Amino acid sequence: MKKFIIIFASVVTVLFAAFAVYYFYFLPPNKTLNKIPLPPGSLSDSIVVFKSERKLLLYYRSKPLKTYSISLGDSPLGHKEKEGDEKTPEGLYSISGRNPNSKYHLSLRISYPSEHDKLNAGKNGYSPGGDIMIHGLPNTTGFLKDYYVNNDWTDGCIAVTNEEIEEIWGAVKDGTPIFINK
Repeated sequence: MKKFIIIFASVVTVLFAAFAVYYFYFLPPNKTLNKIPLPPGSLSDSIVVFKSERKLLLYYRSKPLKTYSISLGDSPLGHKEKEGDEKTPEGLYSISGRNPNSKYHLSLRISYPSEHDKLNAGKNGYSPGGDIMIHGLPNTTGFLKDYYVNNDWTDGCIAVTNEEIEEIWGAVKDGTPIFINK
């Protein structure tokens, strides 16, 4: 009987620990801020990102339309300087294209690198990198969706949920300025 109690207690402890790891690591509270959709036909004339707050705001005529929680690269602090540093650039850019067949649901290209970024990287002997996007979650997310929503995981891009990128995609035109703050 004593052996049974020890085995039972061990199994319960392992199951509890596994549940705790899953709950606290993979399922932290969902960061989605504003679940009220934009009204149909809404247009944004600028985008502002606050990296330190993990927020993306759509604006129209200097008034905020909606705020989204974002995920960034694995090294979110500081300005992107070179290819592979997993940082998100800081400064004024624009939406320079879109990919409806993205590996991340939909993606909006950010005009990084600027001429200034290229010069700075070149002075240091680096490639500045590129392919910086606002995009959704990986097409193969599966049961890891909450992990992606609640953690920094990109290679320097700005990620939102698939529902949110669909909304942003519809509200933002190519050429829209995006200001990315620290």
